[in-house]
Amino acid sequence: MNPVILITGASQGIGAAIAKHFAEEIPGVRLALVARSAKNLAKVAAACTKLGATAACFAGDASDEASVAAMAAAVTRRFGTVDVLINNAGKFFGAPFLGLTTADFDAQIAANLRSIFLVSKAFVPAMVKRGRGDVFNMSSIAGLRAYPNGSAYCAAKFGVTGLTQCMRAELKPHGVRVCCVHPGATFSPSWKGSGVPAARMMPAGDLARAILAVCRLSRRTVVEEIVLRPQLGDV
Repeated sequence: MNPVILITGASQGIGAAIAKHFAEEIPGVRLALVARSAKNLAKVAAACTKLGATAACFAGDASDEASVAAMAAAVTRRFGTVDVLINNAGKFFGAPFLGLTTADFDAQIAANLRSIFLVSKAFVPAMVKRGRGDVFNMSSIAGLRAYPNGSAYCAAKFGVTGLTQCMRAELKPHGVRVCCVHPGATFSPSWKGSGVPAARMMPAGDLARAILAVCRLSRRTVVEEIVLRPQLGDV
């Protein structure tokens, strides 16, 4: 059977770039595209279909337990077991620590960390049962080095880094590879209005190519982390 790739946050930016690159590079790939915006998902799915993939949209909130459960059931009915899970859903919010509200902090933890926990819990057990699978958790440079005005985001991304390390250690004996991805500034809608020029950001397609390259390695090798930074930037 052709591989099943599930991508959260697939409606734009990095997630959309990953979906299109897998569609272009893997003949007959089956894509489960997950995000909150059904309209944007449909556009990405149409582009992937033109590239030869079988793409299906599953609209929902990756940080909501009931939504994830319903999405997982629908994906399983349509495609069966997922071969590659790319936990890309997330949200950026910057604010000084003294000005950060509890609601804003909780929202960052939910969007960036809780979502990975919930989606992984939904799909990884089937990988373990089969004895094979790949999981990519999207952290950030902010999950390796903290910076001012990033308390909530950095806390969430440091959490992703730690969660990924634990998952890797526990799932390794079961044939499931877990990789933590740490991108720096990547050209996507989340950077709109940041003031950072596009020339100082990485193209999302490069991140997509890096993930696919890791997937193609032999099962005897695991890439534990991918760190990508813009050549001309420092973020």
